[in-house]
Amino acid sequence: MSDCVFCKIIAGQIPSTRVHEDEHTLAFMDIGQVNPGHVLVTVKKHADNLYALDEVQAAAVARTSVRVARAIRDAYAPAGLSVYQANGQAAGQTVFHYHAHLVPRHADDGMALSWPVKNPPREKLEEYAGKIRAGLAKRSLA
Repeated sequence: MSDCVFCKIIAGQIPSTRVHEDEHTLAFMDIGQVNPGHVLVTVKKHADNLYALDEVQAAAVARTSVRVARAIRDAYAPAGLSVYQANGQAAGQTVFHYHAHLVPRHADDGMALSWPVKNPPREKLEEYAGKIRAGLAKRSLA
């Protein structure tokens, strides 16, 4: 889908701060950081919603989400992690590509998310992503 933002990110046509990539999924930093360490996980094949995923794609998104969530935990030691899926339309967005949000919650914000979202500079996103990538690397060696 040529006008899909996520398809363009997956193809490398739009820059992103990548945390993890494999055959089926891409995990990257959300440019609107609700809380530091906010990562999006998407399937590489265009799928408008969860129902459009086949079993292999659904399992890949779940597997990548768990691996990245554990790396976020190791990197940031958050009080918790909110995980929610979206395809954009339900949230009034223009991203029509299935994805999961992994949002660390910190002790001082409880269940609440920080709004408005912060759009940190690319260097800050690289710093956040570097911590998560380091945790992923340690886990794959273990």
